[in-house]
Amino acid sequence: METHFELILLLLAIAAGITAIAKKLNKPYPIALVIIGAIIGVLPYEGLEELKHFFAEDEIFRFAIISIFLPTLLGEATLNLPFAHLRENKMPILVLAVAGTLITFVTAGWMTAFFLGLSIQAALVFAALMAPTDPISVLSIFKSMGVNHRLSTVMEGESLVNDGLAVVLFTIAAYQYDLILDAGAAGITLALGEFFKVVIGGLLVGGAFGYFFSRLGSLYDDYPLEIIFSMLLFYGSFFVAEAFHVSGVIAVVIGGIIYGNFGKRVGMSPTTSLSIRTFWDVASLVANSLVFLLVGLEITRIIDTVNWLQVLIAIGIVLLARSIAVYSTVSFVRSLPNHWKHIFNWGGLKGSLSLALALSLPIDFPYREEILMLAFGVVFFSLIVQGLTIKPLVGLLGEKTTKDEQLEYDRIQSRIYRYHSGRKRLEAMAEEGTLSPIVFARLSNQYDDQLKELNDDLEILYAREPELRQESTARAIREALYAEHEALEILENRHIISDEVTKEEKRFVRDLLEREEMGERVALHREEKEEK
Repeated sequence: METHFELILLLLAIAAGITAIAKKLNKPYPIALVIIGAIIGVLPYEGLEELKHFFAEDEIFRFAIISIFLPTLLGEATLNLPFAHLRENKMPILVLAVAGTLITFVTAGWMTAFFLGLSIQAALVFAALMAPTDPISVLSIFKSMGVNHRLSTVMEGESLVNDGLAVVLFTIAAYQYDLILDAGAAGITLALGEFFKVVIGGLLVGGAFGYFFSRLGSLYDDYPLEIIFSMLLFYGSFFVAEAFHVSGVIAVVIGGIIYGNFGKRVGMSPTTSLSIRTFWDVASLVANSLVFLLVGLEITRIIDTVNWLQVLIAIGIVLLARSIAVYSTVSFVRSLPNHWKHIFNWGGLKGSLSLALALSLPIDFPYREEILMLAFGVVFFSLIVQGLTIKPLVGLLGEKTTKDEQLEYDRIQSRIYRYHSGRKRLEAMAEEGTLSPIVFARLSNQYDDQLKELNDDLEILYAREPELRQESTARAIREALYAEHEALEILENRHIISDEVTKEEKRFVRDLLEREEMGERVALHREEKEEK
């Protein structure tokens, strides 16, 4: 046990050192970890042989990725993903994550069976392994380049959803295939029933855990305790869902979204919110660093027995299946810039989840070694080749990065929001009698002076960059329309207005939202409609 602990510390030290150097050089640390891990795995290093053999064991790697790191990575991602961003981008996220994942599964499965000669079941298992995307390295590159945050939101949202669906497809293909085949014509119904049972079950478990811990957190203002609540939420929802044979991945995603949005609104103080986010940021960095280093170390599994021709064919199959999935779905989403589909396509990297699922296959599973070889080959190609070329591709496609004017605008907006929040808190303290009127007046006047100066700066910036004013106006109109729609639902639930008027007004607001998404001038339409 003591030796194992020392090996874990050694692995963490190596991962931390590589991550620190990569961040200092402003390079994507996940790719650096995979490359260094592969070098350590291939070359003989005295003193590291025990480390390599220990973590290369199937059970150790699978347990570490799925049971320890996966709930952390999913939970941290959902905490930092505002529901408003998901709502704004729900269409591209859903078509990529649901339709795209199913298309990838079917096309990759057919091509694998046809070109590589695997059995139908083995081909479908491999296709399910290639369905999930791992955008960690891509998102770190996007962050360094300052690309449009919506692009990052769509890619991260797709990954969160398709991870869950891919695990469901893998489970059905690997463990339910014979049962479905024996059912004959009813097999399709059986497969669909199993699929929806696992998905809906995960949604229910995640929803219950997310709501429970959101309400529980509202009873306390104790951030160490609430950090423990968040740990119980992520790991509890995952293992409870798995115990009921439903999707643990979907449970964590749904629970995290609820906790990070509803829970934050109903029961988290600013200190608690900041502390929870900081804790999971650290946990996520540790998990990612160890995961990508472990992926690199796992190259020892295939280096001696790899069939390079088969791996190259598998890479071509996965790339083609991804292309078909992306271009056949995203092309119908008109609200996205046309060149984004190329970024979605090439940025759909494969990662540690694919390898962990492959290693979970039973030892006597038909074509297990071939599936492992192909999965490892594709993942290494994806992380290294696609990961290193996504940045030049983004630049080649002319994707705009954050300009100095946008950064200046963001700074002004953040300070305005900050000062308003500070003054609002002072007003509450003065109203409840915990702040003297004299101190309140002095501090409030300071905030007023600072806000006036910022508003003057903002007016100058708007005059210099009219697009910023237009974008701000469009965003404000969209948020206001969402608020109007929610207000109508409140009136409807309280039976204050008739159903006929509710439907009419809701339809009107939805029409305005659709026109806004198409870039039309909503304010003008509202004016014309109300004049009539």
